[in-house]
Amino acid sequence: MKPFLAKLIRSQHKHRSCLCIRMDILVAHTPLPIQVYDEPMLPFARAIIEATQDLVCAYQFNVAYYLAEGAAGMVALERITRLVPDEIPIILDGPFCAVGATADAYARCAFEQLRADAVTIFPYPGSDAVRPFLKHADRAVFILTRTTNEHAWELQDLEIEPRLATEDRPQSAPMPRLYEKLALLANRWHAEGPAVCGLEVDAVPSQDLAHLRARSPHLPFLINGAQMTMLNNIMRYGRTQDGLAPLISVSHEVIYASRREDFAEQARVAATHWAEATRTYL
Repeated sequence: MKPFLAKLIRSQHKHRSCLCIRMDILVAHTPLPIQVYDEPMLPFARAIIEATQDLVCAYQFNVAYYLAEGAAGMVALERITRLVPDEIPIILDGPFCAVGATADAYARCAFEQLRADAVTIFPYPGSDAVRPFLKHADRAVFILTRTTNEHAWELQDLEIEPRLATEDRPQSAPMPRLYEKLALLANRWHAEGPAVCGLEVDAVPSQDLAHLRARSPHLPFLINGAQMTMLNNIMRYGRTQDGLAPLISVSHEVIYASRREDFAEQARVAATHWAEATRTYL
């Protein structure tokens, strides 16, 4: 078994959870008691991690939120990742999109400086954007594949094989779409390795999840934007053929459960709610 998968499975089983807390910290939204600090990201993150670390299978950090705070934000990110216990995977969310020496530099930053176990990648340049990360055998990449933003259809739903002009479109079998092709490519990247390749997916309709799982039966899923009412379908199609549960990534409803003195306690309450909801599926 590849090292990242082994680490993720240990974390899911130890904490009996597939909750991934996404630390999307907005300084202006940090609890009022934290805002007295000159650089509030670090104390806020420390309190959240200490309150929830026994309830999660991973933590996810979106680089944009830290870049938005300039040099102080990037220093905070480096320090915050060191607060995460070694047995819990860290996912660094770019998503990165580069080739050659630039991709190598991103990989060094993610895996060496920020000690991430996995990154997210926007794969538009093709294999050249993925392989510099895959050569790190004990790590993982999650390919941004299917999203729910308003105009996602403009590219993701493109039919990638030409139709004959004489075909009866309503009666024809559906043509493969770009997001489905990405899932097929991710299988190849995972097989070539040596690192793990998975799919990053928004909480999309169940038929889309089903299509992705059918095309990538062994790849781990990182699922963003889930709601409790979606868990049945997410767990049905998010689980791999080998039984690995998806990482269910939740952000503001946990880390900003309260903006008062009790913010860490309320974050734990919200995280417990999610962990217990996912626990029945493990």
